[in-house]
Amino acid sequence: MKIIRRLKKSYPHSKIALRYSNNWELLVAVILSAQCTDKKVNEVTALLFKKYLTLDDYVSADSREFEQDIRSAGFYRAKAKNILESARIIKEKFSGKLPRIMEELLTLKGVARKTANVVLGNAYGVVEGIAVDTHVRRLSQRLGLSKHNDPVKIEQDLMAQIPKKEWFTLTYRLIDHGRAICTAKKPKCDTCPLNDICPSAFKFPHFKNKLPRCKHRGIRW
Repeated sequence: MKIIRRLKKSYPHSKIALRYSNNWELLVAVILSAQCTDKKVNEVTALLFKKYLTLDDYVSADSREFEQDIRSAGFYRAKAKNILESARIIKEKFSGKLPRIMEELLTLKGVARKTANVVLGNAYGVVEGIAVDTHVRRLSQRLGLSKHNDPVKIEQDLMAQIPKKEWFTLTYRLIDHGRAICTAKKPKCDTCPLNDICPSAFKFPHFKNKLPRCKHRGIRW
């Protein structure tokens, strides 16, 4: 709860950074965000969402043309296949409406629990878990909240320790903190609001060297 309270104070307005205008576009953006920055995804979707206006546009899209439309988002062949197949599944199996149940969302192509959690929370306000992306995984490990690398196991660890009312916003606060302070290569531990309770802070030399020395023994506290 100390972690949660401090993150709330530091990032009171954290929310999803992806831009979209409806639930289907949200799913498209989240699928595109795999191994890609939100900034780049927003650049791609700015043009994509003007070209493909409805779900039917995706259903009837030419796969090779669509691949080129999203090429700069990386892994474009797999992402194009997942998006276009998901569009067909939603039209045929779910009457053109994005599912609002976790089990149904997971039947879509390219949708695992992280994507499903993001979509359910932002589209319908349904919170069934915690979305674990690269930032959430890194910070969960550094903060001692999980020892696992598998996103599903990390999610289970977080759900066991964090009150459910905090699950949805925790993801975005950890993401904001991971971008601003707790970066992958050179975390800014000296300015981190969690440095006195983070078990990893003292592992980074650049932070350790800034600790005050004991006058008598020459050690760092």
